[in-house]
Amino acid sequence: MSEKLQKVLARAGHGSRREMEALITEGRVSVDGKAATLGDRVESNAVIRIDGHVVKTKPADELICRVLAYHKPEGEMCTRHDPEGRPTVFDRLPILSEGRWIAVGRLDVNTSGLLLFTTDGELANRLMHPSHEVEREYAVRVFGEVNEAMLQRLRKGVQLEVGMAKFNKIKPAGGEGLNQWFNVTLTEGRNREVRRLWESQEVQVSRLMRVRYGDVKLDRGVPRGGWQELKLTEVNYLRSLVGMQPETESKVDVHADSKGSRHKQAAQIRRAVKRHKELQSAGGRARTPASRRRPSTRNSGGSK
Repeated sequence: MSEKLQKVLARAGHGSRREMEALITEGRVSVDGKAATLGDRVESNAVIRIDGHVVKTKPADELICRVLAYHKPEGEMCTRHDPEGRPTVFDRLPILSEGRWIAVGRLDVNTSGLLLFTTDGELANRLMHPSHEVEREYAVRVFGEVNEAMLQRLRKGVQLEVGMAKFNKIKPAGGEGLNQWFNVTLTEGRNREVRRLWESQEVQVSRLMRVRYGDVKLDRGVPRGGWQELKLTEVNYLRSLVGMQPETESKVDVHADSKGSRHKQAAQIRRAVKRHKELQSAGGRARTPASRRRPSTRNSGGSK
């Protein structure tokens, strides 16, 4: 049975479907020795190349969907390779034997908190697509006078450069004087939308952290720069959220909640965080191991 080329490439872990469509348009993809075009469908035995490199593909039912919940620190770029040598969110992720981690959306360099990664390009694409309206929650500290009229406007909707935008919910979360905390939710992922909404009311965002994506919450026990792989039930929750069939296998140990397993994961995260800090303090950046490198898809930028 044939499938759309961009879907096969996304499932193989080379980026989102949109990124794969861009690669095809740029003439960087070939099928059985011929340049690919948008709309091409491929059989399971097709030889696919990106920039001349053969792409290892598998049928959908042979791949295990994995998802990481990463605690992004401020200062990291949501890009695979930064031309200025700044640290990226991919620098500390565990190395995969096949496929690669795909970021589910992006966070601005000055935004911290929960960032999901998956090995399933189709899942990433669906979770990011606005039609599925997956709710995101942010903890935001603003500087400036905030009154009820402003909050009502933010709930009703304000006109931004990119169109109308609003928060689904706004809840006060403490603070003193002109520094106040709020928890806000929305179902879109447009560039810097949270900041732009508050700035439209002439208040400045001084801290911003994503704390929830759907029902997946940021585990405060995971240090900044650390990650936690989601269990099968959590992965299938995300898949069901966007109309995908449940996964039947997981790389997470069935005894993942045991004391020994938790200590093993915590030690792995501490080593990755320590190694990254040492490289940064030495004036370098965490390099992507050769075994993890794939053809560039020019994934860059940030949101929120």
